[in-house]
Amino acid sequence: MSQQRIEVTLAGQKITLATSTEHEPLLRAACTLVDEQIQLAINGGNRSIERASMMAALKIAGDLIQLQTSPQQTAASTASSTSNPEEIARLQNEIHSLEDQVDALMQSLSLPGSPRPIVP
Repeated sequence: MSQQRIEVTLAGQKITLATSTEHEPLLRAACTLVDEQIQLAINGGNRSIERASMMAALKIAGDLIQLQTSPQQTAASTASSTSNPEEIARLQNEIHSLEDQVDALMQSLSLPGSPRPIVP
């Protein structure tokens, strides 16, 4: 797996990320989702990139938790589950990788001590 650099835009800011060719589509899709959620938070009245990013992260985390618990509840309520444990493990690994990338992005977007204003 060779690494490549891609450029994405989050909250109006261009960011360069390293990824493999194999994971590029997933990373781009994740960035699009995160950017959409940040924009929704901004439109909802948040006036700093940090706050909008935190609200987006909380929304996405909530959606993730709901998805993680839904199959468990469905499996518990039915006699057999059609979930593939290997696929679930693979997706969880991808989620953890994306969480790490979001953490790194949050650090690069954050200025200690002062939130940056959002510039439309």
